[in-house]
Amino acid sequence: MSEAAAKPYLIRALYEWCGDAGYTPYLAVKVDENTKVPTAFVKNGEIVLNLGAGATHKLTMDNHWILFNARFGGLSHEVAVPMQAVTGIFAKETGYGLAFKPGQPGDSPGSPPAAP
Repeated sequence: MSEAAAKPYLIRALYEWCGDAGYTPYLAVKVDENTKVPTAFVKNGEIVLNLGAGATHKLTMDNHWILFNARFGGLSHEVAVPMQAVTGIFAKETGYGLAFKPGQPGDSPGSPPAAP
């Protein structure tokens, strides 16, 4: 199985492990034109997102997208992250997690599904 095929499953597994262990899952993302995040929080083309249950609303993770609503600076935002843009997932408290290569240029996931 290629990394691309395994990546969504590994991300979901680490997310669940964090929750079961009482840790806060954080997602590292390489922001590109397909990534929908508040740009004011992007630094050097990257953003780290808290995926904890208290930080997200209507979180969904399929094989192509991670979608949720979250508050940034007190304002609610819709977040859409293509799997290809994920560069890592880790537990905030321990740093344990996995790193991934960002998607190749031109490797488009298509349009995100309807907002959560």
